[in-house]
Amino acid sequence: MRTTKKIIALLLVVVIAGSVVGCGAGSAQKEPSESESDPGTLVVYTSHKEDVYGPIVKEFQERTGIQVDIVAAGTGEMLSRIETEANNPQGDIMFGGGVESLEAYKEYFEPYISEEAVNIGNAFLTADNKWTGFSALPIVIMYNKKLVSENEVPKSWEDLLDEKWKGQIAYTDPNLSGSCFTALVTMMLAHPENDGWDFVRKLVDNLDGKILNSSSAIFKGVADGEYAVGITLEESAQKYVIAGAEVGYVYPSEGTSIVPDGTAIIKGTKNLENAKKFLDFTVSKDAQNMIVSEMSRRPVRVDVAPGQGLAALDEIPVVDYDVAWAAANKAQILNTWKQIMTGK
Repeated sequence: MRTTKKIIALLLVVVIAGSVVGCGAGSAQKEPSESESDPGTLVVYTSHKEDVYGPIVKEFQERTGIQVDIVAAGTGEMLSRIETEANNPQGDIMFGGGVESLEAYKEYFEPYISEEAVNIGNAFLTADNKWTGFSALPIVIMYNKKLVSENEVPKSWEDLLDEKWKGQIAYTDPNLSGSCFTALVTMMLAHPENDGWDFVRKLVDNLDGKILNSSSAIFKGVADGEYAVGITLEESAQKYVIAGAEVGYVYPSEGTSIVPDGTAIIKGTKNLENAKKFLDFTVSKDAQNMIVSEMSRRPVRVDVAPGQGLAALDEIPVVDYDVAWAAANKAQILNTWKQIMTGK
């Protein structure tokens, strides 16, 4: 009987000891796996509207687990903020804005060659790798079909100077909108007399003091019938056409531009690796197919076809748009624009 009790006691000791050792060993060896580790965060500064950045950010978060915080405003405001915060960046990446605007602020961006660069057209990359194109964006004249008959549709920039459009042209201050700065330079290049300023002065006169404060107000204003015509991006007008709105658009006969918007990593970012992952995703084949099918945008990848209903690039008349020149002269151009607007 005593022997039996001793055996039972001994077995209990062994079991308990084994459990303690097992627990101790498990605790010592337990480390978070890569899938369980915190993927971190990312602060995205963007001038895109939510219908553009929303799907991209959502898909990126789902694929990576990285928590993305969005700060959205116009291109000019975002770039000024990046400049102000240069000594202590609060954002990690700039998503959006015409690349000439990004080029003008390139001292505040980190060079990075995307792993997707081999699939991107040369026109959408830069030699110093301070920005990477996201989508190709022709500038167009959009019009409301209820307010503009087919024989009145403005076919050129020059047509916008007609007295009948006075106060009926939707356009945004190029200090606030990157796309409208691109449009301004495009119109100047299409009318080289006096470096384009003779044309700009006539256009400002026909705006009749009406200047909008956001690029989205242009296509909304035309679609809603507040304005007969507007100067906007192809993708913005195309969305309304696809939706069945009573609008149309033309590529001005003197030539337009097809300048991309882009993405740039903010210098001094606290989340450099996540910023690189985000930039890579914006030009991945999946994301580029998404912008074609869901956003009516033209891809920058050579292996992704543009959406149906868009004119072939070689059918669109274009001006010789020099991104570097536009960037280098941006401050002077905007200052002259301001003087014209204020009657100086």
